[in-house]
Amino acid sequence: MGDTKLEALIPNIMVEDVNETIKYYEKFLGFQKIMSVPAEGQFDWAMIARDGVNLMLQKRKSIVDEYPKFHGQAVGGALIFYISVKDIESLYAELELQVTIYTKLHKTFYGRKEFTIEDCNGYLLTFAEDSR
Repeated sequence: MGDTKLEALIPNIMVEDVNETIKYYEKFLGFQKIMSVPAEGQFDWAMIARDGVNLMLQKRKSIVDEYPKFHGQAVGGALIFYISVKDIESLYAELELQVTIYTKLHKTFYGRKEFTIEDCNGYLLTFAEDSR
């Protein structure tokens, strides 16, 4: 692979309403908007971040115009975002009565504590912490 170095993976997810999705991620998960297109008003695209985790959000029409293969695809696709955290119990306590919990906090057979939520677009986010 030569001298090529991969530096980051930042998913770009299709959403119905970028502005509403930003509000959800800000309110419940502490993300902040880093940039958007356009800069103000109703966004077609935005990047949000918290700590070292970044996500891009792109409105359905905008992403289908750019990538026609997504025409007819459902928002909330068949993928799970796996996010490593510190102090998972506190995060679970903050979220459990405010968001849709998909799987409750539990210890896995591979030694991690995990729980999964479903966001406002139907995407699943699993939060995990090493419990060894």
